[in-house]
Amino acid sequence: MTPFSTVRFERCGAIAWVILNRPAQLNAYNIAMRDDLEQVMDALHDDPEVRAMVMTGAGSAFSTGGDLTEFGSAPSPIVARWVRFRRDVWGKLLALPIPTIAAVHGFTVGGGLEMALLCDVAIAANDTRICLPETRLGMIPGVGGTQTVARRAGLGRGLDLCLTGRWIDAREAMLVGLVDEVVPKAALRRSAARLARKMAAMPREVVALVKTAVREGLELDLRSGLALERRLGSRLTRSLNSEIIDS
Repeated sequence: MTPFSTVRFERCGAIAWVILNRPAQLNAYNIAMRDDLEQVMDALHDDPEVRAMVMTGAGSAFSTGGDLTEFGSAPSPIVARWVRFRRDVWGKLLALPIPTIAAVHGFTVGGGLEMALLCDVAIAANDTRICLPETRLGMIPGVGGTQTVARRAGLGRGLDLCLTGRWIDAREAMLVGLVDEVVPKAALRRSAARLARKMAAMPREVVALVKTAVREGLELDLRSGLALERRLGSRLTRSLNSEIIDS
């Protein structure tokens, strides 16, 4: 894959590492990163050899969200934010048919936190500091934060974090369900790699159907969710039977 200016893309067997790579700017998300990530997501979706993805950040932070220096080139901060996020990079991240792991550390703020919550699983280093400051800046969390935080942490805590913009540490983030595991900073990459290897051992088609069942099931009542599960299970059975016949 062609090298990118704001993202490092590394392959380790069946695992893809997507490393936000603007460390001097604390991996703030700008237009260039948007474009780079869009290409990366397309490549991951189309590559059957990739079985899991880890997203992390270079340097001392995962990401501080939108790059404030771009605000001066637009009529308002809201317009600048819209320009950065108008491509559906995050829809493509959600649609990946492979397990996705966010390995966060340091400042994981605003759009940075929202990126992590769009992944299937989040592991945090013990130096992680989290907040959603957008409301104080006259905006709403616009990378899915109003939806993902409440789904992970519950309605009350979701409103608390979105409305107050207060800081929480890695331990509190795990207690409320925003991250799934807290590890020493030195062990973050190793822990993420171990989990990615375990998930990458599963068939890609099975993973894709399980993700569909869980994510779409959240929008359904229980009866409809069970029906969805049965349909997807039948689809998998037909696919496996077809492979046996063809072989």
